[in-house]
Amino acid sequence: MNLAGVPIRLLAATLLTIIAGGTARTQPAAAGAPAVGVVEATRRPITETSEFLGRIEAINRVNVVARVTAFLDKRLFDEGAEIKEGDELYRLERGPFEADLASKKAQVAQLQATLENAKLTTERARTLLGGPAGQQSTYDAAIANQLSLEAQVHAAQAQVQASQINLGYTMINAPIAGKIGRTAVTEGNVVGPSSGVLATIVSQDPMYVTFPVPLRQGLELRERYGPQGGLDAVVIRLRLPDGRMYGHSGKLNFVDNTIAQGTDTITVRGEIGNPILRASSAAGVIVHELTDGEFVTVVLEGVQPIEVLAIPRAAVLSDQQGDYVLAVGADNKAEQRRVQLGQSTTTIAAVIAGLAAGDKVIAEGLQRVRPGQTVSPGPASPLILSSMKAAADGTAPQADHGASGTSRPLDRKP
Repeated sequence: MNLAGVPIRLLAATLLTIIAGGTARTQPAAAGAPAVGVVEATRRPITETSEFLGRIEAINRVNVVARVTAFLDKRLFDEGAEIKEGDELYRLERGPFEADLASKKAQVAQLQATLENAKLTTERARTLLGGPAGQQSTYDAAIANQLSLEAQVHAAQAQVQASQINLGYTMINAPIAGKIGRTAVTEGNVVGPSSGVLATIVSQDPMYVTFPVPLRQGLELRERYGPQGGLDAVVIRLRLPDGRMYGHSGKLNFVDNTIAQGTDTITVRGEIGNPILRASSAAGVIVHELTDGEFVTVVLEGVQPIEVLAIPRAAVLSDQQGDYVLAVGADNKAEQRRVQLGQSTTTIAAVIAGLAAGDKVIAEGLQRVRPGQTVSPGPASPLILSSMKAAADGTAPQADHGASGTSRPLDRKP
């Protein structure tokens, strides 16, 4: 191209047009305000809960021991089986005790015969007192001999009773109903009071669950539930070691009167049903869900739900300074609001401070929004709205807590 005849001003104008056109093509058009789903903060019913680590304990526990010394003739139970109160567990050698009882009975019979003769002697001495051959001293001696023999008869009868008791101890029966463990002694061994525990029986239904509560949290629970009825205002639920929720609930029935100095905790106990889960027809073994000594997570749940200012849990963000939400202001600009959360569920966050009823918070599209940015608000998705509505309809979702009883921290970042 020959530019020799082109005026300088025209050439300059042409270059500016080319540059301006290129710049215009590289700059994108201004983006519109991001669309977000918002939910209005409203009051919803929520059930307050706190979680603690606890242990299952049998209400009744008996260590079976021998009361007399004898050879163990027979074991009459299946190890690990469920037994009834009064069932015979062990049978000891009875021969020596039966012989001892027979000997004691014979001694009683002998003394009773001697006593009858003494009574006749006493009566004769009393009759002779009216005649010349009667002597007061003879009568007095006869009475003393009779009384002595009566005392000997009573002592012998007591010996018979003791022998009968010892003979009864040769049959060892279950003092309570429950599940029996394995036997510590087999047939043919000599057992006695010094032999130790032969077997252990633990009751099955209901069971205790005990758990330590930090003193500070115990004071909070007392403040929360005391005006509502104390122990009766709380329901116990259990989370089993495999994560399943136990199908039965229980009630608190005991709070210890001493604080454990080493841990600064107080022991609390509840009672919960433990019905038969299933019975194995093959081995005849009865299975219960809860087992003595089992670790569980104890969920203390308020009987009556409370009203809280609630927003979707998805609307809550966290950073190093704490929890916050992005609210939509009057000019549709996103505003960062620091909030303080109370007890919350997996879908609903209870807000103690930082929001007021009617405030609109962003629950969807948070990843596209920064504080101060203009947004295009719209209703949140039906999934979020339905979860909020379920709480409002009276389902009263349970609060979601960690083992310490405090709300689980939110780890989402903006």
